[in-house]
Amino acid sequence: MNFTEKDYLQAKHRLEEAQARNRVKERKARTHRLIQEGAILEKALPQVRQMSLEQLEDYLCSLIK
Repeated sequence: MNFTEKDYLQAKHRLEEAQARNRVKERKARTHRLIQEGAILEKALPQVRQMSLEQLEDYLCSLIK
């Protein structure tokens, strides 16, 4: 089967669109996971709500050490 240049470009475009959809899907899944993890952190440690990001990082690192 011979692909014409038009067929090749269409196939390439379909592949690029599928890859773009997958990237969006992965990004949305990551964002959702991060939001859920943040909510769990706030529920388990309510005091973190008043902390800056730097304070939170230092606090969590001190817990691990």
